Amino acid sequence: MRVLLVEDDQFHASYMEDVLAETLPEVTEIFHAVNGEEAEHEARALSIDAVVMDLRMSTRNGIEAARTLWTERPETRILFWSNYADEAYLRGIAAIVPEDSAYGYLLKTAPRDRLKLALRAVLVEGQIMVDREIHRLQRRAASPRNTLDDSEFAVLLDLALGLQDRTIAERRGMSLRTVQNRLLSLYEKLGVDAERDPDMPLNKRVRALNRALVTRTLNMETLETAQRDLDRWKAGQRKRAG
Repeated sequence: MRVLLVEDDQFHASYMEDVLAETLPEVTEIFHAVNGEEAEHEARALSIDAVVMDLRMSTRNGIEAARTLWTERPETRILFWSNYADEAYLRGIAAIVPEDSAYGYLLKTAPRDRLKLALRAVLVEGQIMVDREIHRLQRRAASPRNTLDDSEFAVLLDLALGLQDRTIAERRGMSLRTVQNRLLSLYEKLGVDAERDPDMPLNKRVRALNRALVTRTLNMETLETAQRDLDRWKAGQRKRAG
């Protein structure tokens, strides 16, 4: 088995190579990419089926790279290995993982033994394995009281990109009233309404973005991916108009 390791930190890359060699005798070759763009080229050229993927990288993040890999080869087994347990990453992975695909999400702070278990479970046995901290986020997401649903999250992304309500409605296939209702709901869930100060009025859209970043509902990688999706949507609109 050939494994592609996508990691931009040399220390973490060396550590993972050692653990792979120690844990999986099935591995015959380990290839290395330092960002998502390189990962896409390497996986395509080498027909890689097993990947260990960092999430936060320059040039192209792990979510974007994984989406490309899974689009081209849905059977690819990917273990996401990250320092971050952001809700944004969890949503990003859930949105792109193909049905029945094997994947894992493990924090870099996980003990070596747990990393070994995850590598074997995902890359060799084709199972799904998610870190305990990520499970905590999943349990939180199961409670609708404070967690945005998919339509609210989509409106939040468009708000963060600077879109006005009418454009959001057109892009998401919603009525204007529905968009405005989603905004009211996400303001409440993000705690924007609880921060009202009569002596210092706040811009709710800006405050919602601030709260989303502070709570890690959004992160920079999510916004980069959202901008690319918006660019594709605008290109499609221009093509239809032409």
